[in-house]
Amino acid sequence: MEQVLKSLTLDYFGNGKHKISPEKFFDMKKGLLLDVRSKEESDSISIKLEHHPNVESLNIPINEIPDRIDEIPKIKFIGVFCPANVRSSIVYAYLLSKEFPEVRIVEGGYSALTEALKPGQVLKVIKSKK
Repeated sequence: MEQVLKSLTLDYFGNGKHKISPEKFFDMKKGLLLDVRSKEESDSISIKLEHHPNVESLNIPINEIPDRIDEIPKIKFIGVFCPANVRSSIVYAYLLSKEFPEVRIVEGGYSALTEALKPGQVLKVIKSKK
């Protein structure tokens, strides 16, 4: 974790190397949307992404990440999210410390994701698959 913290310089944050917009994330070839909200939050409002075959969605509450880290594939680009990006920031740093090569915080958290998944955007994805 020490090395991770030392790498988080002004250049790193100033160039946005820690975040990704939902739109850019959904354009990834192999993405994993890691939902770190509690099970209760995820059960209340879930994101399944059935029409985004390039992106898998996985809910692992922040407190379960250490015990379930083997469920998170290192070969995919990982976008971490929660409502206010507090929990996602913590998990982001944790995954970096565990040598996950491609992990970012989804900019804007849950509300930005729901914006990116409005009917017009979903229709665009469905039409592009045909």
